[in-house]
Amino acid sequence: MSTVGVGRETKLLSSPVHVDRPRTLGGMPLDPDRPQRCLLLDSASLYFRAFYGVPDQRTDDSEPPTNALRGFLDMIATLVNAHRPTHLVACWDDDWRPQWRVDLVPTYKTHRLTEGSDTVEESPDDLTPQVPLIRDALRAIGIVRLGAPGYEADDVIGTLAARYSGRMPVDVVTGDRDLLQLVDDAAPVRVLYTGRGGVREPDVMTQEALAAKYGVDSGDAYADMSVLRGDTSDGLPGVKGIGDKTAAQLIATYGSLDGLRQAVDSGDPAIKGARRTNLEAAGDYLDVAPTVVRVARDAPVDDVDPALPTTVADVRLLSELASTYGVTNPLNRVLAALGLG
Repeated sequence: MSTVGVGRETKLLSSPVHVDRPRTLGGMPLDPDRPQRCLLLDSASLYFRAFYGVPDQRTDDSEPPTNALRGFLDMIATLVNAHRPTHLVACWDDDWRPQWRVDLVPTYKTHRLTEGSDTVEESPDDLTPQVPLIRDALRAIGIVRLGAPGYEADDVIGTLAARYSGRMPVDVVTGDRDLLQLVDDAAPVRVLYTGRGGVREPDVMTQEALAAKYGVDSGDAYADMSVLRGDTSDGLPGVKGIGDKTAAQLIATYGSLDGLRQAVDSGDPAIKGARRTNLEAAGDYLDVAPTVVRVARDAPVDDVDPALPTTVADVRLLSELASTYGVTNPLNRVLAALGLG
């Protein structure tokens, strides 16, 4: 199939199921000469970036918005062309603010709540209706989409990275620094951080890159540093007076957050004055924050084959998306990148 055909304009199908993979879709036969590599997409991070970065081309406000959909599809095409994965998963937030994290740190992501709600995330009016279309596009193409009840996409990514450890290299694509905690040269897991250069020129984060940029030598150390410094975007207060550099220095000196806390408790004379006072005052926070900050490695994520599709999964749905929303070109770019065009 070289182009997306135009089908009848019927009601667009949309599945609420958190795992999207047609039963008839077979995995791509592995070429023994092609190294295996898995791309794990932090989907919300990417479609939010697409929404704000891709111009809205509508000339009539009555037309449906499509900029996030178009941008997300082009990101997939760019990533597949650049990194040539054999496996690909769009990881999903089935729960963007899990209650178990809120129970531990009540301020977790509170600033992102819609006014008057304690469950609904604030989202731009023109982005919200595009999210189901992104789900439909993934399903129509045949790209695996995975979530887990009660867990964030970060947890899905952490679980899949652990599952594939030692089986194939994993690249995590995200604009969220939280996922730098997964960097592990031995696994191996890299993070393609899109926060600055986007998907075309991401920062490729390895342990060497972590050390150069943040002064920590592993993903685990980065997580410990994150606990200490906090994260206002996630509602995590951190320890008063401790930023990136100080947090990194403390972790480097004491080996880990646990090592630092043991030094505080044992009266290490090198920890004194306001720093000691602040670390002691943050004791309750430091008891629970590591569980909130660290991504799950054992979330209940379905074990499905994430190999790239070898055929278009739902030609009719793909045609409906193309004709109804005017996204023929982005869809064709994805198909071409996957070798389906």
